[in-house]
Formats: sequence, structure tokens, C-alpha cells
Amino acid sequence: MAPAVHDDKPQRLRDPVHDIIAFDLSDEFEHTIWRVIQTPPFQRLRRIRQLGFSEFVYPGATHTRFNHSIGVFHTARRLMDVIETRIRAGRPRRYLESRAHRALAAALVHDVGHGMFSHGFEPVGEELDLPMAAHETVSEKLIRDSEIAEELNALGSGFADDVATLIGGSPTSFYDAVVSSQFDADRLDYMRRDRLMTGVENGAIDFEWLVANLEIGEVPTGTDYEGGKSVETFVLGPKAIHAAEDFVLALFQLYPTIYFHKTTRAAEKVFSALMIRIVELVREDAVRRTGLGKAHPLIRFASAPDSLDAALALDDTVLWGSLAMLEAAPDRTVAEMATRLRRRRLPKCIDIRTRLQAELRAPAGASREDRQRATAKIDQACEVFKEEIEEWRAGGHDGVRLLLTDEGKRAPYKGVEDSKGPLDQIRIRLPDGEVGDIRDHSPVVDGIERFRFLRAYVDEGDQDAKDAVDRFVTAALDRVGAGDG
Repeated sequence: MAPAVHDDKPQRLRDPVHDIIAFDLSDEFEHTIWRVIQTPPFQRLRRIRQLGFSEFVYPGATHTRFNHSIGVFHTARRLMDVIETRIRAGRPRRYLESRAHRALAAALVHDVGHGMFSHGFEPVGEELDLPMAAHETVSEKLIRDSEIAEELNALGSGFADDVATLIGGSPTSFYDAVVSSQFDADRLDYMRRDRLMTGVENGAIDFEWLVANLEIGEVPTGTDYEGGKSVETFVLGPKAIHAAEDFVLALFQLYPTIYFHKTTRAAEKVFSALMIRIVELVREDAVRRTGLGKAHPLIRFASAPDSLDAALALDDTVLWGSLAMLEAAPDRTVAEMATRLRRRRLPKCIDIRTRLQAELRAPAGASREDRQRATAKIDQACEVFKEEIEEWRAGGHDGVRLLLTDEGKRAPYKGVEDSKGPLDQIRIRLPDGEVGDIRDHSPVVDGIERFRFLRAYVDEGDQDAKDAVDRFVTAALDRVGAGDG
């Protein structure tokens, strides 16, 4: 039996992106959502920075996963209003409130499992095989079996499991696409929020125009466009094609500007080195060398990395509050990395890929095929550089104090072959009524190349490290044949 509808007065939150976000507590669903927000696992998100260490570069970037998660819910509600309006305006299919509620709840709790400094914590888990450092794993456990599950299941037995399944799977309807697609509520919130809070001027999107031109259309589910099954999905009207191009370009620009910023990544690498060393010392039964007591949350997590409770005890404040003790640690690596973070003494970046590109890139005016061949050669040289680094690490450091490496890549847009299926694309309705993938109808989107980087980080005054990097770059160029046609 469903709980009775409540007559509580509305609750309102002020948000720098969306202004007022209201919750109608007389509505059963929104009352439940409000109760989910009050749970300890969700409130923990107040202590997790949305952009990790980005405040080292952009002092205003102190917003949290809590802000973002509520913003995603609000944005999802806006998108769902479009679905309901379009369906009630004459669509043959009825509006499925239960599916809408599942998607809206998923939008709220999709990030609830994030660890310290958001994505900055996950490389530690990957390096040391710590499942509770993966936010997807923690999110699923919290949604299925915690106070969050208890509140969600007030909407029906199994509702929490349905929400977790939606977050972990591929979209099967336009309801799901609100939560998980290349034009979902998550991106529509964080793109605007992160741009606002960092203060960067690029990466803007025309949100209101995109929403105003949002429709529902049908696309084929397979590769055969002649007949076969189709599925309904979001479609942007023909007047929004340039706004859609701006959306793709904006997301692409935010990565090198904010998410892949060299200084932010330097802090993440130092943090990873610190955490990895702490876990190694705990595994060696050398807790004393960390400078922390056995009851400290970092030590408890390192001692029981499979414990959900130990993972939930970690947040940004735990690390910041520990740095003074970690600076005094007997272990040299722990002390040095803690000092670097506490005093913002970060290693200096050497852009390896840029150096290799300077020697291997195609000349101005080269054909697309020649540019692609040059890119393949640059990729090969990057792989050789990484091999040289690994061989050097295996053979000793030759007096080098610090040499860290970092790499990443970002595709501007994923075609159907690289994504989660036809509901993951940005679809455009052309003037003739045809519905197609934006990449197939926009030379702008189709022409953007994948952003890649490979960097090394060294002490500013460590000439030995700089000389080592120079040797590795030279070896990479020699092995791929720089200057060869």
C-alpha cells in the first residue's frame, strides 16, 4: 500500500545555475526525493568537491557533488516535462509516469558513490585493485542497500533496484536517455555549472534554445536503415543544429581547459602517489610510518578496502585534515607528497605529446589521410616513450627525485559504433523531416579530432629528471623514424 500523500509546505533551494529548485512535498514522489536528499550517504556529497583539485587552478571551483546531483535532478525534470508535454499533445503512446519517476530518481543519485576528490580517487583503486574506490560500485551498493534504498522503496517494492539497474545499463527508452546519453541531464548540468564556477569563458551552451527545440522522434535500433524495428528518442529540431554543434564543441573545450588542466592533473598525480603509498605501508604492516593512527579513516580504508562503511568514511575533509600529520610521517614519500599538496608545491609539467608533435606532425595543407598517418606516428612515439619510462623505472632512478607520467584522451562525440546504442546519440531532425545522427550531418562535429595528451611531471629544479625525459623523447623519435616519409 502506497504511503499517503503529504501536505507539507514546498521546500526550495537556491542554486547558482538554476536559481530556485523547488520540491513539492505534497507530491508523493517529490516527498520521497526530498527524503533521499536528507540521508547520510547523500549528505556526504556536500564534502566531495565536484572538480576535485581544480580549485588549485580556479579558486571558485569549490562546488560539490551535492550541488551537482540536485542540479541534475532539476535538469532531468525539465527534460521530462518536454516528454510529457509532447506525449500529451497527441503522441499515440501514453506518458509512463513510473518510468519517468525511475529516471528522475536515477538522475538524483547517479553520483552518490563518488570518493574523495571525485574522479581523482579512482586511479588509486585501479592501481591497487580497490573496488570501493570505483564510484559506480559504491553507488550501486548504496542505491540497492542503504538508507537511500529504504526511502526509494517507499515508491514500491523493487523501485531502488530498478533505479540501480538503469544507472548501470544502457538506455532502452527516451526516459532512460534523460539519465544516460550524450545529451543527458548530467552533462547539461555539469557543463554549465563547471563553467560558471571556474569562471572560464569558453564552453558555453544555449540551454534554453536546445530545450525549446527538443522533440520525440523514431530512429532504427539496428544498422539496417531499410525497415526493421525502431525506438523513440530525443530529437532536436532543425533550428537547433547550430546549438547542438555548440554543445558538442563546448564539451570538447571544457576537457583541455578544466578537466585535463595540467596543474589539476599534477595535483591528482601527487594525491594518487600519496594514497598508493599509504595503502602499501598498511599492507606491509607499517602503519606507524604513515604518521596516522590505526583508527584514522584513511588507515581503516586501507586495512579494509572492501568495506562499504570504510569507503563512506572518506571524503575531502578527511584528507585535508590529515595533511599536517602526514607531513610529519617517517616515510619519505608520504611526507613529501603530503607537503606538496598542503603547500601547493606541485611538480612541473613537460608536455611530451606536444614535443613529439613538433617533430612528427603533418605539414600545413596536408591531406586528411596524411594528417591521420602523422597522428598514428605520434601515437606510436608516445607508446615508445612510455616503454622507455617503464624500463627506466625497472632499472633504477639514477638519482631522479620525482618523475610522474599522465595521459588521457577525449573524443568530441561518439558515433553509434562507439557508444551505448542508438539512444545515446544526439539526433537532429533535418528540414526534410529525416532524423539523423548529428555527426552524419554536421561537418563541424565530424571534423573534430580526438583530444589526446601525454605528460611528464618533474621537480622544477631536478635537472636529472629533465635529462631523463629528454633521453626518452629522443629514443621515441629515433625508434619511430622522425623525419622519415
